[in-house]
Amino acid sequence: MASERRTARASALRGFAATLFVALTLTAGTGCTTFMVRVNPALEAAAGSGDPLAVYDALEALIGARQDTPGDRTFAYEELQRIDESSAAATFARAAVTGRLVQQRGLRAAHLVPEIERYAELSRKLDPDFRGGAATRVLGTLYVAAPATLLQHGDSERGLALLEDLVDRRPDLLENHLRLAEAYVALGDPGPAADHLCRCIGSREGLGRDDRELLDRLLEHSGRLPCAYVDVATPPSDKP
Repeated sequence: MASERRTARASALRGFAATLFVALTLTAGTGCTTFMVRVNPALEAAAGSGDPLAVYDALEALIGARQDTPGDRTFAYEELQRIDESSAAATFARAAVTGRLVQQRGLRAAHLVPEIERYAELSRKLDPDFRGGAATRVLGTLYVAAPATLLQHGDSERGLALLEDLVDRRPDLLENHLRLAEAYVALGDPGPAADHLCRCIGSREGLGRDDRELLDRLLEHSGRLPCAYVDVATPPSDKP
C-alpha cells in the first residue's frame, strides 16, 4: 500500500511539475527584448571581489529589496562563469544564480536547467551541510518543478525525498519546511504540508520576502490548517 501511494504521489507530482515549470517560465515571457543594460553598483562591487558567494548574496539582496535591474541576473551569471573556483560555496552560487536567470528569462533559458542540477549536485558532494543544506534545497525544488526531460539525475520523486531528508536533518531551518510544504501542496495533497506551514507561519518574519510571498500562495491552496490562530482565507501579505 505504501509503495502504491509513493508511486501515485510521484506520478501526480511529475504531471504537476511539468505544468508548474511551464507556468513559472512563461511569466517571464519568451519574446526578445532590447534594453540598455544597467547593473547595480553593489553587484559590480561584489563581482570585483572575485568571491562567487558575495556575488550571489548581493544579487539576492537586490532581488529581495525589489531593486534589481533587468541586467543584474545576466551580469551575475556571466561574472560567475569567469571565476574558476570549485568550492561548495562557489558551486552553490553558480547553481542558485543560474536558477535566478532561468526564472527571469523563462523558456528561453530552459537549456540552463542541467547547469543548475550539475552545480547543485557538486556543491552537495563537496559539503552537504553548506548553509544548512542550501544546495539540497535548490536541487530538491528543481526536481519537483522541472520536467524530467530537462534533468539528468533525478525527478520529482527524488526531489521530494531530498526535501524530506533535509527537514529531518535540519528541522531548525524554516526554509526547509517551506520547500517541503511547497512540494506537498504541488502534489495536491496538502495534508502532510500542514505542520510545516504552521511552523513557517509562527515564525513568518524569519523568512525572506520571496519566501513570505511563497508562503502566502501556499496558504491559498492548503485548506484548513491546525493552527488555530491562522486565518488561511486572508493570509498576511507583504504587498502594499
